[in-house]
Amino acid sequence: MAKIVQKYGGSSVQDAESIKRVARRIARSRQGGNDVVVVISAMGDTTDDLMDLALEVSPQPQPRELDMLLTTGERQSAALLAMALNDLGVRARSYTGSQAGVITTGRHGNARIIDITPGRIENSLSMGNVTIVAGFQGVSKSTKDITTLGRGASDTTAVALAGVLGAQYCEIFTDVDGVFTADPRIVPSARQIPQISYEEMMEMSACGSKVLHVRCVECARRENIPVHVRSSFSDNPGTWVLSHNDMVKQKQMEQAVITGVASDRGEAKITISGVPDQIGKAARVFDIVAASDINVDMIVQNISAISTGRTDISFTLPMSDGKKAVDALNAAKGELGFEDLLYDDQIGKVSVVGVGMRTHPGVTAKFFDALAVNKVNIDMISTSEIRISVVVEVTMVDKAVQAAHTAFGLDTEGEATVYAGTGR
Repeated sequence: MAKIVQKYGGSSVQDAESIKRVARRIARSRQGGNDVVVVISAMGDTTDDLMDLALEVSPQPQPRELDMLLTTGERQSAALLAMALNDLGVRARSYTGSQAGVITTGRHGNARIIDITPGRIENSLSMGNVTIVAGFQGVSKSTKDITTLGRGASDTTAVALAGVLGAQYCEIFTDVDGVFTADPRIVPSARQIPQISYEEMMEMSACGSKVLHVRCVECARRENIPVHVRSSFSDNPGTWVLSHNDMVKQKQMEQAVITGVASDRGEAKITISGVPDQIGKAARVFDIVAASDINVDMIVQNISAISTGRTDISFTLPMSDGKKAVDALNAAKGELGFEDLLYDDQIGKVSVVGVGMRTHPGVTAKFFDALAVNKVNIDMISTSEIRISVVVEVTMVDKAVQAAHTAFGLDTEGEATVYAGTGR
């Protein structure tokens, strides 16, 4: 008997009929002789609605209480799904993240999984139940408070459970037929990718692809767990995320230079101008940012002006952390000695990703030529061995994605299907 973990996103369980449709799919998996653990997201836009409600009550909700509120969405959908399965004659039990043994760090809003003690899940499976776990949540090891793992982290819950339970694979059900060469909402001619490596998927996720949570891919890679991304609205084959050793690619796929194009509108840029060009000043800038628990993405430092002995430092960060970073840096202005600080949240990041660029020169030139032809100005540039990212004006993101997608020959005939989701 195979053990599998399935995760269903909010668009897959957005209303009662959708929950019953998902229950029928799970029932088929159980009837096929599989032990099934299901990780479930909140229904539709429930998490966003709860966040809106919290902000109506309090302009700055306390993180602990916000986590208490937001976790109710997944608990609701888990219980409803268990009801639907039992009505189909399939025994099912639902559990919160803490009941399922998901133990996390104490950071509210973006906790990380430390450990999973799956005793209750294994006991439930031994009793013949489909076991349903509320995603996106756990309990802090230090404070015993309820925590959330960050938006989209039900994927991470699912893969972490697959690892600790020794599952054969983890299925991630969403509202598209798999991983595409670009967001089909931006590029309707995007093509589905049958197989993609953990390495490429991590870069795509980190650069804004919303199909998989980046920590989910990190976990899958570390534990070597095959991840099958599929649509819950169809029986199409989907995309397998695998190690290079497990991948079986056709010849034309091996020759592909670029696997996909990703974009992210959730970043902002801070420019600190007139920073004294002295040893340790840049380090101190990023010490202050790190002390506020903020992750920095791209960094650019200009050449020091000889006449003033000062330089400018620009970096990007999550837009949600923008105010916190600005406040922390302004509070240290006297120590840092900079002249001015500029904040810009009207930017977007566009990235091309592919292991093929390791052995193919000219990728950067082709990418930049495509942007230039389409009159897209580049503000910042960052690269890795298999990725090139640029920052552009937010209004030019779609045009930049479409230009790069066409330039690297990724367009296909027909249009990709997006089955559901509001985009909130």
